[in-house]
Amino acid sequence: MEPVNRTEVSEFFLKGFSGYPALERLLFPLCSVVYLVTLLGNTAILVVSVLDSHLHTPMYFFLGNLSILDIWYTSTFVPLMLVHLLSARKTISFLGCTIQMCLSLSTGSTECLLLAIMAYDRYLAICWPLRHPVIMSHQLCLLLAGAAWVLCLFKSVTETVMAMRLPFCGHHVVSHFTCEILAVLKLACGDTSVNEGFLLVGAILLLPVPLAFICLSYTLILATTLRVPSAAGHRKASSTCSAQLSVVLLFYGTVTCMHLKPKSRAVSVSDEAFTVLHAVATPRRTLSSTA
Repeated sequence: MEPVNRTEVSEFFLKGFSGYPALERLLFPLCSVVYLVTLLGNTAILVVSVLDSHLHTPMYFFLGNLSILDIWYTSTFVPLMLVHLLSARKTISFLGCTIQMCLSLSTGSTECLLLAIMAYDRYLAICWPLRHPVIMSHQLCLLLAGAAWVLCLFKSVTETVMAMRLPFCGHHVVSHFTCEILAVLKLACGDTSVNEGFLLVGAILLLPVPLAFICLSYTLILATTLRVPSAAGHRKASSTCSAQLSVVLLFYGTVTCMHLKPKSRAVSVSDEAFTVLHAVATPRRTLSSTA
């Protein structure tokens, strides 16, 4: 077997929307406003959740974690994306690409688990209101959130190291506006079957499994809500579930479209639009805070 002619890649070119200059001019103000709203909205939720003692509940504890994830996730690539929308030089260093990939994977994966944990919390709060404070103790909340953060960080570091150790043979044009792992893997000239298998297992564990758990929780919540005699209680439970279900559907809908679409060496503008919708324009915290 001939050795792979490996050429060191010091930086990557993020192609993004460079073929659509008119779209870039449109996206810059739109993404800037949405990013600013994301930062201000999630920061406000964090501040209020910490300062108001009445909000020191499991739901707002997990909501605070999701707000941190939202700020962290969007900040890993949106500022650089905004710079690239106005610049002809759309490059990122090898180290910067590695860090961006790892943080994006970690925060996105953690959110999948936290949404499932929040669904379980809502199930206990609505279906077992008297036992909810005992079961969802402060210690258990810390344990569940901490486990989600640590496990997903370990998984993401492993996936990132495996991807960035592949030979790229001088290929450095990423057909994306961020160092998304699937887009980077398409540049590798070595065997990526192990990486793709590892990603597939992770996608199964973090997409259909938590989603099935969420669906089960909200099915039980719906069944309990329909039996609530009080109209006010019925409305409150319904509003809580509808807000969080909207978040779940939008989050998992865009993620599923990105991961289950047919593989191709070329990434279309529609693929990137899906990622923008998922990463920048998904009003997850705003919807959840209405609960």
